[in-house]
Amino acid sequence: MSDNAPDSTMPLISHLIELRNRLIRILTVLIVGFFALVYFRNDIYAAVSDPLRKLLPPGSTMIATDVTAPFMAPFKLTFFVALFLGVPYILHQIWGFISPALYKHERRIAVPLLISSVLLFYTGVAFAFFITLPAVLGFFTKVGPEGVAMMTDINLYLDFVLKLFLVFGFTFEIPVAVFLVIWSGMVSSDSLIDKRRYVIVGCFFVAMFLTPPDALSMAMLAVPMWLLFEAGLFFGRIMEKRKVAEAEAS
Repeated sequence: MSDNAPDSTMPLISHLIELRNRLIRILTVLIVGFFALVYFRNDIYAAVSDPLRKLLPPGSTMIATDVTAPFMAPFKLTFFVALFLGVPYILHQIWGFISPALYKHERRIAVPLLISSVLLFYTGVAFAFFITLPAVLGFFTKVGPEGVAMMTDINLYLDFVLKLFLVFGFTFEIPVAVFLVIWSGMVSSDSLIDKRRYVIVGCFFVAMFLTPPDALSMAMLAVPMWLLFEAGLFFGRIMEKRKVAEAEAS
């Protein structure tokens, strides 16, 4: 077998069994993580809601408009935290399933991309929690009319925060996506450079639909999207030059 060839193929039944086993492992890790964290569910919710509670006027509190919300909201958040912490293991299981079908040179580049994807996702969520969320909440709590008391429902706040985390987490994967389309030959870096102005406009257009309806939130997503695109383009150009150098040397 050539060094660049994938591993030997398995029958369809073996693939299905392998897939089932890996899904069971993922589900087991998520369940174990959930039950390990569930005791701290109220503390976790308190930590996530802290940016809003700090901005509420004296005497104001968060509210629950549903009888089950005080019980269910912390459980829901705990599950997402367990899923969030289990991302590296989930990606490891996915990698273990698809890696036998990859060529050796594809595996060499896939491992750094896999690690980069995890780090970028966590960076995006951290950016959303520590930078974007306080800024957005500060904006919304100050622009309301006089005489309106802000008392946010705990379920609605949780949905808002989780959406923000997921949007920024996946948005920070842009460098990996840009690098992959250049590496695969779908587009060239020069082509993306020529279309840079359209990409910038597209970043603001996408951010307009993914963030709350205010200019601050849109800018805080669109600008990182553009910078992340530039980062992926930079590494894509380096990879293209390396490919050309290797082709000339061979």
